[in-house]
Amino acid sequence: MSERPVIIEAAINGMGSKERNPNIPHGPDEIRACALACYDGGASVIHAHNHDISLGGKDAADAYAETWRPVLEQRPDALWYPTLTSAGHAPSMLEHVDLLHRDGLLRLGLFDPGSTNVGGPDAEGLPVGGVYANTYDDIRYAMEFHTRRGLGPGLAIYEPGFMQTTLAFKRAGKLPAGAMAKLYFGGPYGLYADQPGVTFGLPPTRNALLAYLDMLEGSDIPWSVSIWGGDGMQTDVPRLALERGGHLHVGLEEFFDPERQPSNEELVAEAVSLCHEVGRPVASCAEAAQELGLPG
Repeated sequence: MSERPVIIEAAINGMGSKERNPNIPHGPDEIRACALACYDGGASVIHAHNHDISLGGKDAADAYAETWRPVLEQRPDALWYPTLTSAGHAPSMLEHVDLLHRDGLLRLGLFDPGSTNVGGPDAEGLPVGGVYANTYDDIRYAMEFHTRRGLGPGLAIYEPGFMQTTLAFKRAGKLPAGAMAKLYFGGPYGLYADQPGVTFGLPPTRNALLAYLDMLEGSDIPWSVSIWGGDGMQTDVPRLALERGGHLHVGLEEFFDPERQPSNEELVAEAVSLCHEVGRPVASCAEAAQELGLPG
């Protein structure tokens, strides 16, 4: 395990605002500069949104291509992936991924194999929000889509049920090559990093990670950890993940600490430092592709 390279993924912006953290990159120029700096600092995968999550199809693909084509001209081996669009269900939410892949700009895809409640606290501290829903039909379409296109999907695991569904596809021999299970833990500020008190999924604790590892036992699915609405490096989860052969997912899409506003580059540097402390090497983009078993 000590020789197994660590894939560090940096989720650099999401829908976070500059009011939350002025270091969150917006617009093609800022996203390109941040992505290249994170690759130079040790990240092997970048996840980024464009300026408008509501864009779909060709509009979304064109916006992403404006940012990422110059990055790939400088770093042809760079691994990155966009987000899903907010418009409808599969296949519409994956249309831009298809176009980017057909244009030679993507080796990675994404999907979230399940449904959960997401929200924040109201004035009384009670949960309010909505349902983030991905039906079994959506999930089946997405798995088949990634297999047909030869894209390795990042599978966001918000709740244990998401992992159960992923394992069902694995047992059936239908999990796309290159898939990674990204284990999401709910920090105190949850997904929206606004007010504490309402979160999702399992908490970022040792026992919570061990529960997921019990589920993953014997599956050989690559996995990473990330803490949403908190400072993951202040928990036991990243170190234990590295000790157990996992990978790290960091970045300002998920990070929140009201006392600190780091840059994405600083969060990548913290992840690299922890890898060195544990005694595992950091993967290059080429090594990450090999570790994931990406097609092509």
